Amino acid sequence: MRIGQQTWAFHSHPRILGTGTAVGEKEGRGPLGKEFDLIFSDPYLGQESFEKAERKLLEEAQEKAVSKAGLTMEHVDFSVSGDLLPHNISANFAGRTNTKPLLGIYSACATSMEAVALCALLVDSDAAQYALASTSSHNSTAERVFRYPTEYGAQKPPTAHCTVTGAGAALIGKGISGPTIHYATIGKVVDLGVKSPWEMGAAMAPAATDTIVAHLKDTGLTVDDYDLIATGDLARVGHPIARELLLRQNIDVGDRFTDCGMLMYDPTQPEVFSGGSGPACCACVTFAHLLRRLQAGEWNRILVVATGALLSTVSAQQSETIPCIAHAVTIEAQTFS
Repeated sequence: MRIGQQTWAFHSHPRILGTGTAVGEKEGRGPLGKEFDLIFSDPYLGQESFEKAERKLLEEAQEKAVSKAGLTMEHVDFSVSGDLLPHNISANFAGRTNTKPLLGIYSACATSMEAVALCALLVDSDAAQYALASTSSHNSTAERVFRYPTEYGAQKPPTAHCTVTGAGAALIGKGISGPTIHYATIGKVVDLGVKSPWEMGAAMAPAATDTIVAHLKDTGLTVDDYDLIATGDLARVGHPIARELLLRQNIDVGDRFTDCGMLMYDPTQPEVFSGGSGPACCACVTFAHLLRRLQAGEWNRILVVATGALLSTVSAQQSETIPCIAHAVTIEAQTFS
């Protein structure tokens, strides 16, 4: 059911029954490397192109999520998936492989939590018993679409992001074990007026703030009700901006505030710039690292706020500003009253 203006409350408490993460070599060498299910040293994954490699990452993550839930793809009722490539080709071609009914979605780097929210809604409304949420990105495919091909060797400023090569998937259904999804707050499009594709952290920060404020208002919760609030990929430039914007609204997130783009890489790794981005960034960090700590009992309730910059090559060439969006999902280790 809807509560407030932007939030869904899932009273049947859909659970995350299994997760799968597949990443590239740089991600595997980062601080979270040991927590990912699959790490590939070959950026092509034995395929003919980077695009086909990204598709393979997504297929591997989907299969891993389903198998870790103790099920097979035959049990999955719907797949909700998206990526950064034109016409969602990674999600669509992976859907050709898994043959499941597909809802293709796009919220750029916010796609992961949009997929989780929609899958939870399907399960909560009894429209599905099992729904598979997934997303992917690849550094070399995203660079080709949004900036310059990898082969070009263009120089980047320190404010740039490093698109994560990886894929993350979560199988959501009703069960007796696994983290529960309690709320999902659907974000609004917010535009700060930033035009540079090298400043996505700054561009996305207001959208993250807007969604967090809406979530707290709709649910009646405070930041103290959360053990952790993680933004998607604001990284080291956008994250402190979001913190400052929240403070201006008298919301002090304190030391419970983190960011998936900052967690993905060690700042000393070469060419990670301000941190990670891409749909796979929030998906892989959440499904591998954050849920692991939740299930270990370190936290009881977390809020994951995936952020997305909704630009395209066409809009950038037309000197448009960058509209952004953020979707938030509350995940709990147990059911709270």
